[in-house]
Amino acid sequence: MDDVLAAVGPRLKALRLGSNTTLAALAEATGISVSTLSRLESGRRRPNLELLLPLAKAHRVPLDELVGAPETGDPRLHLRPMVRHGMTIIPLTRRPGGIQAYKHILPAGQPDEPNPQVHEGYEWLYVLNGRLRMVLGSKDLVIAAGEAVEFDTRVPHWFGRADTGAVEFLSLFGTQGERMHVRSRPGSS
Repeated sequence: MDDVLAAVGPRLKALRLGSNTTLAALAEATGISVSTLSRLESGRRRPNLELLLPLAKAHRVPLDELVGAPETGDPRLHLRPMVRHGMTIIPLTRRPGGIQAYKHILPAGQPDEPNPQVHEGYEWLYVLNGRLRMVLGSKDLVIAAGEAVEFDTRVPHWFGRADTGAVEFLSLFGTQGERMHVRSRPGSS
């Protein structure tokens, strides 16, 4: 147990430095004082659940990653689909933080009325099947199978069926300021 707890400090420091976050910024995000954070990282303060929970949330990592919990015997991912507003959303990534991938399935039915929303982040959509209606700010678009869009999620946006057919699409979502990096082979001149 002591070895497990002793390894928490270096993990916390590596996470903070890896995200270019200062102790002051982390203190503001977690409500934990700079001195306590410094003592946790150096191993002079023993971590407890009250301190680890806000740190796991701030670093967007599971708690077991902070404490180095042993892996379970089953290596398979058990990602559970969610149903929101009649749409099935299947998470394709497991790692909190960073870019997240999802598959969305809208069953056949009547198109819904747009209800644009905003939030922090950046999103990329790729339509696999069907026709997706997307309202993005003042634009009202229909995205067909094989087409992709990318947008800042601070722009009011909504997506749903363009017609009565089913729609399947992939989305990649990054937190504020994170954009997808799309590379293509250089053209031959």
